[in-house]
Amino acid sequence: MKKKNFISMILGTIGGILFAIGMCMCLLPEWNAFQQGIVVAAVGVVVLLAMLFVRRKMEGKPAIRLNGKAVGTICLGIAGALVLGVGMCMVMVWDLLTLGILVGMVGIVLLLCLIPLVKGLQ
Repeated sequence: MKKKNFISMILGTIGGILFAIGMCMCLLPEWNAFQQGIVVAAVGVVVLLAMLFVRRKMEGKPAIRLNGKAVGTICLGIAGALVLGVGMCMVMVWDLLTLGILVGMVGIVLLLCLIPLVKGLQ
């Protein structure tokens, strides 16, 4: 395993776990840890962003340049994740099984659209 992949794996795991635990702390009222959850999730996001910059530096690539395609890709990723999350909430929280599955599938399709957008078709 290359050094850059190992560092990315470690930072991604730490950041992802911190973010997930922070979200659980925020969204589970039984834990009574909303403010602490926000802090833990924010630390997770910072670690994930640091991973992105460290990875690009180790690959010798320049910093991320925001152009129209990058902003559109980010917006599509955010929209897809939100639609998928709403579908999951519809199924698990609001007892709307069929509609929630359909909304979740739309979110999955939106996220799948990222692959040809980022990698391109050959």
